[in-house]
Amino acid sequence: MCTPEIVRLARDAVPRPTRRALLGLAGLTAVAAVAPAPAAAAPRTSGVLDLTHTLRPGLPVWPGNPPMAMVPVARHAAGGFGQYALGYWEHTGTHIDAPAHRIPDGASTEALAVEDLVAPLVVIDISDKATDDPDAMVTVADLDSWRARHGDIPGGAFVAMHSGWERHLATPSAFLNLDERGLPHAPGFAAETVEYLVAQYGIVGAGVDTLSLDSGADPGFGAHTALLGSGRYGVEMLAGLAAVPAVGATVVVGAPKHAGGTGGPCRVLALT
Repeated sequence: MCTPEIVRLARDAVPRPTRRALLGLAGLTAVAAVAPAPAAAAPRTSGVLDLTHTLRPGLPVWPGNPPMAMVPVARHAAGGFGQYALGYWEHTGTHIDAPAHRIPDGASTEALAVEDLVAPLVVIDISDKATDDPDAMVTVADLDSWRARHGDIPGGAFVAMHSGWERHLATPSAFLNLDERGLPHAPGFAAETVEYLVAQYGIVGAGVDTLSLDSGADPGFGAHTALLGSGRYGVEMLAGLAAVPAVGATVVVGAPKHAGGTGGPCRVLALT
């Protein structure tokens, strides 16, 4: 995926940082090892939960995507300031899916309505069935069970799936869970569940603690199409959902804002 020239430019940037390093961001995966060691999500403080994985080289990415990379291009010892050149594809780490990710004429990142980025947070826990079935889906029956315990789903909510898949994060191969065809298998939303949430509750978005809104059992990406096709957004690879109440919290999605973007890494907070 990287030409020898791009790899050379990235390597040259480490001992002798120049503007050429910035031109080679697409190939910075060759020097991912310079990044800091993995760090856990920030602990809960003052009613604020961080639902964001630390973006770092080595974090699992969708099959075929390069890992995030960091290259130092400025050092305190030479000029008084530190700075990294970052290289990553938009859908890396905890990230947002804008409608444009799936829909050719869908809204891009800068066009997302800011009022939709702050919403009541609903967490649907399917961790029990996901333990036995890696292709488990959030179904309408799961919503019925949730409502029997917690009451109705608030209108305009952000609905997140807690599958417990985060337990595999330290082993990227287990987190991806590829089959013999190279296709990943992990829990997600059923397409009809997303359609129901949009039609009945006008949700602003949906999130998952896996790499995809779709279960591995749906190779047609029905949940993506239903959610993004309705003008809503998704957030993938959420962290720490086990600590969030099923209802009553507010989510704040710090979405990126680059022109024409299909998505990008974001900082997601739950206010409890």
